[in-house]
Amino acid sequence: MRGPQDLTAEAADISGFILTRQQLDTPEGISFQFWLKAGNDALPVTVAAQEGVFFVLEEDVDRIESLLSSQLKQTSASTPGWRLQSLPLKDLQQRPVCGLYSNSLTTYRQLTDLLQTYAIPMIEEDIRPVDRFLMERFIQDSARVRVSGPTVKLQPADIEPRLTMLSVDIETTMRADRIFSIGLYSDQLRKVLIVGEGQNEPWLEYVNDERALLQAFVREVQRCDPDIFIGWNVVGFDFRVLQERARRLQVQLNLGRDGSRIQVIESASGKWFCRIAGRVVLDGIDTLKGATWHFESFSLEYVSNQMLDRGKLLGQQMDEGLNRGEEIQQVYREDPRRLAEYNLEDCKLVWDIFEHAQLLHYLVERSRLTGLPLDKVGGSAASFDNLYLPRLHRKGYVAPVYASGESQMGAPGGYVMDSRPGLYHQVLVLDFKSLYPSIIRTFMVDPYALAEGTGTECDPGDLVPGFNHAIFSRKEAILPDIIERLWQARDRAKAEKNAPLSQAIKIIMNSFYGVLGSDVCRFFDQRLSGSITLRGHEILTRTKAKIEEQFGYQVIYGDTDSVFVWLGDDFPVDQAPQEGRRLEQFLNRWWQDEVQQHFGLTCHLELEYETHYRRFLMPTMRHSEKGTKKRYAGIRHFSDGTEELIFKGLESVRSDWTPLARRVQRELYRLIFSDTPYAGYLKQIVSQLKTGELDSELVYRKRLRRPLDEYSKNRPPHVQAAQKAQDQFAKEGKNRPFTAGMYIEYLITVNGPEPLLFARSPIDYQHYLDRQLTPVADSILMFLDDSFEALYAPQIDLF
Repeated sequence: MRGPQDLTAEAADISGFILTRQQLDTPEGISFQFWLKAGNDALPVTVAAQEGVFFVLEEDVDRIESLLSSQLKQTSASTPGWRLQSLPLKDLQQRPVCGLYSNSLTTYRQLTDLLQTYAIPMIEEDIRPVDRFLMERFIQDSARVRVSGPTVKLQPADIEPRLTMLSVDIETTMRADRIFSIGLYSDQLRKVLIVGEGQNEPWLEYVNDERALLQAFVREVQRCDPDIFIGWNVVGFDFRVLQERARRLQVQLNLGRDGSRIQVIESASGKWFCRIAGRVVLDGIDTLKGATWHFESFSLEYVSNQMLDRGKLLGQQMDEGLNRGEEIQQVYREDPRRLAEYNLEDCKLVWDIFEHAQLLHYLVERSRLTGLPLDKVGGSAASFDNLYLPRLHRKGYVAPVYASGESQMGAPGGYVMDSRPGLYHQVLVLDFKSLYPSIIRTFMVDPYALAEGTGTECDPGDLVPGFNHAIFSRKEAILPDIIERLWQARDRAKAEKNAPLSQAIKIIMNSFYGVLGSDVCRFFDQRLSGSITLRGHEILTRTKAKIEEQFGYQVIYGDTDSVFVWLGDDFPVDQAPQEGRRLEQFLNRWWQDEVQQHFGLTCHLELEYETHYRRFLMPTMRHSEKGTKKRYAGIRHFSDGTEELIFKGLESVRSDWTPLARRVQRELYRLIFSDTPYAGYLKQIVSQLKTGELDSELVYRKRLRRPLDEYSKNRPPHVQAAQKAQDQFAKEGKNRPFTAGMYIEYLITVNGPEPLLFARSPIDYQHYLDRQLTPVADSILMFLDDSFEALYAPQIDLF
């Protein structure tokens, strides 16, 4: 394969999507290497002889020069490898700053380590030089490459990339010290490579040994030439094991587009990263979480069943059960072709999940909006930096010293009203659309506007008061403009039914508050976060008061950006949506007038009528008459007459309750919301429970938060069950460590919790009556002057 220097000339005037970015030291300085996907081709581009830079306070320059001159080794007799330069920039406290430049990454790290040792403040030192290079040029996902002689310039570009994926999955021994097979799946390739003897088929290739398996894998990757690898825990397991086995067997795992090896690296926090020149590796679990998908379990078996309505070809508990490794080995010994089918289906499941959830589309749109690499996990702070910092620099400012903003001023989270518990008819939910971003946009909440408002001489008429002594300039702001552009882009995405783009924008906008309010982010300042959350408190409380004063309806609950309005049990069902729209229109006009009158600002707050509940339950806290927060249920009524049963925060949507309790709650609520008799149903459940007909629904399932041996003082039921399972395995001569993250399935028996695999004692049915069925039933029966015990007490002789 050709290297980056071979292809730079070919990239004289091309535009492409940035697949990978790399920085490395060369004799000429820091070199940035990019792989761009241009049409059907992937091309490398090198930008040579660059410097790294971060900022220091001008007041520290003399000390820094003295320190570096005495303690930092020079790169040559004539040049120290670093330089300090005055810049027309200042920090948000109006202090002048200088740029500290270095001509190598090694020197850059030495500079930051030394200044940190001597507690000298640094600014933006954590931004990688290659990322700053793109950020300062407003290059997001794509770049146009212009070559003039030895000079290579990159400019922003906007293209629709055609990216290719390859799903990868390996099957190994229990210790992952031997690879049995490697599955590959794409829209062009369906193949399993497996060690063993057998008849080759178009989709199945047998190889002699593990070395040949790895070599065949490299061959197939080079032939398929994917832009992106996908898989399930593909970095932390599959590629980590592939790299380790290749090292042990002395196989060159040259998967890079330039012929380079893969690099799988573990960070200090225990997170695994995979770098392959010209190729991206995406983990399905991390990508789903980043796109705000939520599942009780992120095992491939569970997610595929929930999303695709199908699962693995072998045992359904293999991902997290106790016999996964044994089953894999047994199938490999007895029927390797069956293992190959299982291997390939796992690849296809991951592929279909990516397709169904449009995950690649989401990541491309996220990259286009923020400049984040496709494989960046999380990245809310990096997104903010990419969008905000280059604009801040052009205003003459740099970011603050990391997390140095005002603290201990009181910046509470979202406002949650005390609820009024009860069983209601006709409840409306009115929701402020993207409340926190709209507050930022309306009230000019912005780090730069705060610096201008508090640190410079301004006309009082140009200032907007915030909270926690914050004062913002109404003329000088960056973040409101960023949000406005994102808001408009989201409206276009919704109109075009581009769900991944709409979701990406929503996540980005909603993350801005977290960046300003988290003490692990550079722009942390409770004057900023307080001016968002406390304004949100004010908006919700005033909205509640206006509804009750103007319309006479009672607001029974409010949560962060929503108010729940009870129209009255006798309010006509068919008129409720119209009333919701009337409330929406009135309140939006009222807020526009209020903001204009009191602040002279354009109001971007937008209240939407969201939901009509024909029946609605706001339960009490357990063992209390006080209403709950973030827990409710109701029958959502749609304009076409259809209905949907909704649960928020209750047992039926919590994985730590048994399937029986969750099923009973859903059915009981459905009956009561529909005014259908329920006593017979509950009595039947009690009878079936005692006769053992419901045993399969009594299994608890809970995750270990840390290794089993670290539970010393407090040993909850799932830990006790795990200990019994481990002891039983030890008796059988099997070494089964129970690690953090493993799910434990267990039953409560007359002898306490027992693991499902080894449960031998009779089930304690009274426990399930008292701890599972009674709580979920009484949470609604109390509002009907009834109780679960009163219904099943006449059958007590059964027990």
